[in-house]
Amino acid sequence: MLNEAGRSRVLGAWAVEGGGAAGSAAGRPAATESALLPVYAQFPVRPVSGQGSWITDDQGHRWLDAYGGHAVSSTGHSHPQVVKAIADQAAKLLFYSTVLPHENRERLATELARRCPPPLSKVFFCNSGAEANENALHLARKHTGRVPVVSVTGGWHGRTVACLAVTDGAKYEEGAKRAGMPLSRKIPFNSMDNLERAINPTVAAVIVEPVQGMSGAIAARVEFLREVRRLCTEHGVVLIFDEIQCGVGRLGSFTAAEAFGVTPDIITMAKGLASGLPIGAVVASPAVTTTITTGDLGSTFGGGPVPCAAALATLEVIDDEQLLANVRAVSDHLVAGAKQIKNVVGVEGRGLLLGLRLNRPAAPVQKALFERRILTGTSGDPTILRLLPPLSFTRAEADLLLAALTEVLA
Repeated sequence: MLNEAGRSRVLGAWAVEGGGAAGSAAGRPAATESALLPVYAQFPVRPVSGQGSWITDDQGHRWLDAYGGHAVSSTGHSHPQVVKAIADQAAKLLFYSTVLPHENRERLATELARRCPPPLSKVFFCNSGAEANENALHLARKHTGRVPVVSVTGGWHGRTVACLAVTDGAKYEEGAKRAGMPLSRKIPFNSMDNLERAINPTVAAVIVEPVQGMSGAIAARVEFLREVRRLCTEHGVVLIFDEIQCGVGRLGSFTAAEAFGVTPDIITMAKGLASGLPIGAVVASPAVTTTITTGDLGSTFGGGPVPCAAALATLEVIDDEQLLANVRAVSDHLVAGAKQIKNVVGVEGRGLLLGLRLNRPAAPVQKALFERRILTGTSGDPTILRLLPPLSFTRAEADLLLAALTEVLA
């Protein structure tokens, strides 16, 4: 661990407690005014390289990454198999738009359909989680001919207009209103009250994260998802699982739907799908895609040769290195260890999307871990410290994190 002088140097000018999308920190001051819009609060560390669960900064210091680039670094930083796939494909064909077919796109669609629960088998590629959710909502409205959408309190689905309308929070809803997008009907997450009144034949879709990321790694109750599924089936409503953060192996199965034993009509995924390259996917059942014809959906860059090569390599690494089993084992170890730490009063979430509930604000704890060169996240719940490490996070790395957390919370 660092001494006080070392901690002071590492901490630098982190003027506000927290960090980036992981919290609420101010970035390091620049020598000159940046041309970037000041829309991100950032950790005051500049990474220049990464390997596995570790990044190295511009001063040569190594950091343990239990934040995973916001759940994106699924196979760890710069996995050699993924890097090689990217380089090989870029050398052959860097890009061509979706006006031409490409083998990587077709192979990846087949692989995703194979890994999703039946009957989910129709795939559309885009570039981000927000785009995936936007297209899923569009697909649901086109299929049903209805407009209203039901979402849940605490839900986070993205910053595009349709996604803002289903994301919980006044500032997001205001953004949707400014664009003229009708807001969703919000129902309490995990509450069985009034579900039958909310999910009715006028509704196009219900969108829900099986494990809510930004709200603090809060898992859905299985009986809640089952009842939502039943009502959607009864009334012809499209059920969308937003698995942008909780999918692609993060819960110890490839999809969250499999982990919970409830199958939606559409799954959206992104973040960890290509180990860091931008890609998003909508995987739907044939029943809700029957009305889709040429031109109904589109993306110039969606499913490009290089991101698809990265995603195919990511899936190979998940299989070859048995990362799903690793997620389950390391998750069990982290949860058991965290529960033994004084001042950790509970553990939320599943797999390697965990929220440690503390008996104090999480932001100062995150900051203290940062001083020890460990990256973690916070959330919408001020008492939850959020962990989203790579799926390759080891038991030894988990022990380093638990030891530092024990020290900080002592």
